[in-house]
Amino acid sequence: MAHRPSLPGGPRRTRRRIIDLLRQSALTANEIAAALELTHNAVRAHLSGLQSDGIIRNAGLRPGGTRPSVVHELVPRADSLFSTAYIPFVAQLLKVLGERMSQAELDEMMGRVGIGLAAEWPRLNGDLAERVNAASALLQELGSLTEIEPTNDGFILPAHGCMLGEAVHRRPEVCRAVESLLAQLAQARARQCCQHGEHPRCCFEIAPHPSSRRSARGRVA
Repeated sequence: MAHRPSLPGGPRRTRRRIIDLLRQSALTANEIAAALELTHNAVRAHLSGLQSDGIIRNAGLRPGGTRPSVVHELVPRADSLFSTAYIPFVAQLLKVLGERMSQAELDEMMGRVGIGLAAEWPRLNGDLAERVNAASALLQELGSLTEIEPTNDGFILPAHGCMLGEAVHRRPEVCRAVESLLAQLAQARARQCCQHGEHPRCCFEIAPHPSSRRSARGRVA
């Protein structure tokens, strides 16, 4: 699942201009340098950073006067990384669905969304603590500032803020999708304890399945 890359500091404007050029056509470093009136070395540094961020890739070679030049292009579906239309679109979609579906239907749909999202990643391995750590790392990658706190029964993952805040503000049921995602990935019970309202905050409790605890007690006995 792609996340929006950051273009921090001074290079932001130049990198954005390079991206806008590459959205129109694949180009060599010299062609980009000429269009932006920059040195070849300056452009190469920006291209290296964009490639490391997974935003652009090499698209082959173009014959030149003395030797071929590398052609650069955006990675497939890169437009989605820079679009600001997704959040208001999804928020409005959820609002309409909420008006047309019962609470039970909406909860079921959100659960299926989480299961579908979990299928995009390999199942996590290790004991529960290791799986929870890996799930927390994934949430961090998706934009959630999440912590891990052990409890008597398992773990709780409180977050600073909400990675789906705009959607959650309209339809709190969205948290059900993340709950289902965590349950699938961690292979455990997951229950939301999110704070909704004007300033939503993610929070999820993760505990072993009852069958896992019974099996563990049986092995000890």
